[in-house]
Amino acid sequence: MKTALRSALIAAIIIAASIANASNVPYLTGRVTDNAEILSPDLRKTLTERLKSHEERTGNQIAVLTVPSLEGESIEGYAEAAFKEWKLGQKGKDNGILLIVAPQDRRMRIEVGYGLEGTLPDSLAGSIIRNVITPRFKAGDYDGGVDGGVSAILMVLEKGKTDFDSAPENESKTSSFSGIEAPDMPLTEKILFGAFIFGIIGLFTVVGILTPGVGWFLYIFLIPFWAMFPIVIVGTSGALTLLIIYLIVYPTAKLLLRNRPWYLKAATDLRTKGHASIGGFSISSSGSGGWSSGSSGSSGFSGGGGSSGGGGASGSW
Repeated sequence: MKTALRSALIAAIIIAASIANASNVPYLTGRVTDNAEILSPDLRKTLTERLKSHEERTGNQIAVLTVPSLEGESIEGYAEAAFKEWKLGQKGKDNGILLIVAPQDRRMRIEVGYGLEGTLPDSLAGSIIRNVITPRFKAGDYDGGVDGGVSAILMVLEKGKTDFDSAPENESKTSSFSGIEAPDMPLTEKILFGAFIFGIIGLFTVVGILTPGVGWFLYIFLIPFWAMFPIVIVGTSGALTLLIIYLIVYPTAKLLLRNRPWYLKAATDLRTKGHASIGGFSISSSGSGGWSSGSSGSSGFSGGGGSSGGGGASGSW
């Protein structure tokens, strides 16, 4: 009798732990779910497109997840719970991979589905973590580490590369423009053009400030508009002044609002439900540059029923 009670108690504890783990797994918003907000909007968009293209060519489902903290959970247990919840990979093929990063705990893991363990064994996943991702993370370069890690995984799956002795070189591009001046136009036309231009980009600026998550994507997205459109009205010097004001005021306003109750509720709803209401407007999450489950224009990404048996590798920095 005591043995039966003990077994029942152990089973109850395991079930409760499983439910707790599942409840902590973020809502699947796309191929890149950056809940820790450590990645730039441009990188999220680029990675999403690359992973989507890879899946269309090979059927492999690769996802990136960042969470602020594991809250005491092991990286292995959390990654396995997220993989199971999201069902990455095709059913029967189990060809999914999850790259997970928890910056506050300084932990990361590459979780590999059953079907890809032969192609990306634990030792090779560990090599990618040690030699590609960790050096960048130690330097505070989350974009470089995640981008390099995903690139290395794709090189293994697509080209069979197995040697990762050093991190890939960063490539940087610079661009500039000059000599653009405001056209000579009557004051009334400047007022009309100004109302049109600033009305549009101003509206999107306000929406971005008030919206959690995707607001940072809009911050980056609107920079070229604030840099170029005002030139028509106020010239290059005036446009530069407005751009500097925008670059400072936008993030400052978001940081001031982030602890407001309505903002925290919207952020929680987006993370857990995939949608939220702000000031009577309904918004949907798009944690990776423009697609989310259930939203119009969505790419329709969702797990395909795959599973993982705990294969992969973990690391810290």
